[in-house]
Amino acid sequence: MRIASVEDDEDQAEMIRQILTGIGHVCEGFASGATFMAAARREPYDLVVLDWQLPDMSGLDLLRWVRNELGDLPPVLFVTNRTLEDDMVRAIEAGADDYMVKPVRAGEMGARIQAILRRALPDVTRSEDLIQIGSYSISTRSQTVRIHGDLVSISPREFDLVLFLFRNVGKTLNRETVEKAVWGRQIGRDSRTVDTHLSRLRVKLALRPENGVKLVSVYGKGFRLECVDSNESEVGVVE
Repeated sequence: MRIASVEDDEDQAEMIRQILTGIGHVCEGFASGATFMAAARREPYDLVVLDWQLPDMSGLDLLRWVRNELGDLPPVLFVTNRTLEDDMVRAIEAGADDYMVKPVRAGEMGARIQAILRRALPDVTRSEDLIQIGSYSISTRSQTVRIHGDLVSISPREFDLVLFLFRNVGKTLNRETVEKAVWGRQIGRDSRTVDTHLSRLRVKLALRPENGVKLVSVYGKGFRLECVDSNESEVGVVE
């Protein structure tokens, strides 16, 4: 899932980013309401994590903008120092889906976000512990991948990439998005790191239609892992 974090405190923003990427999401950070609004007009987000105190507007005003301009989606999680019941009520009435008081606790934030996504996007969210697609079973708890029940030996970084791909089946992903989610940073325009890892995983995991998936290139945009019929040919796969 693509999640926007609107937080002007650098330490808090980095903590939130680590929590979100740690549970398999892509986190894009914004230090002001205006920068988020500009980005949200261009492309959708699956969820917004929103601070109350922003340098150019209040989080409450930004929440109202989200609901007026974008509608009921994306869901919004307020994360703030404000503990008064009146503040919580105002946020919920303005359209927040949940309200979390700082200091941020990783387990609590992860659980709240997954619960929000289950409610808002019931057909998209999968089990936190196990993903089963085609011949593949990916366990987040044991960090293992099995094909037809057989364990596949992969590195921790490869597992992070596999998990991100399978959590985003059917979505076109560009290399910058994958770099941020799996490596925590942009590696560089000329780097072949992502391509090398994808080619290696395609062989190790036999990402082929007979196993229920294929990895396809999308010209000018990136690549996409697709669920397919076992009889489908491998046209357009990423080599």
